[in-house]
Amino acid sequence: MRKFSSPGDDEYEAAAGTVTVLSYTQPVPSHVSAAEEVGAAGYVWGALEVKICATDGEFTTSSQPWTLAYADGARIEPSRTTYDDFPKPEYIEDADVTAGDCSRGKIVYPVPGGERPVEAIYSTDDTPAMKWSLS
Repeated sequence: MRKFSSPGDDEYEAAAGTVTVLSYTQPVPSHVSAAEEVGAAGYVWGALEVKICATDGEFTTSSQPWTLAYADGARIEPSRTTYDDFPKPEYIEDADVTAGDCSRGKIVYPVPGGERPVEAIYSTDDTPAMKWSLS
């Protein structure tokens, strides 16, 4: 678990909380193949389970700060598509989390089937990058 804080600005109030990676699973099944989704052979779906909690203020969740990093330096962003058979619970986009509340769920990525990511990275404009080893 890592702590974060965001100073706020004219649009958003200051907020603080904790964020953590609970697990990573690859491959995960779906009726639509990841290879079809990205248009490249050999891709499968991988799922990162995360939890974010607010200790002060309020913020809105997003899967976009979460990337997967590979040993060769490649990084992969979450799928912008969801399917009804993706692993549950899904990480909710745009959930409002207030002090004392948490949001937990799985974020799905199209990943190269023959490789595994070495790190999960959480990074926003307001917070320094936080990393978790997946090996």
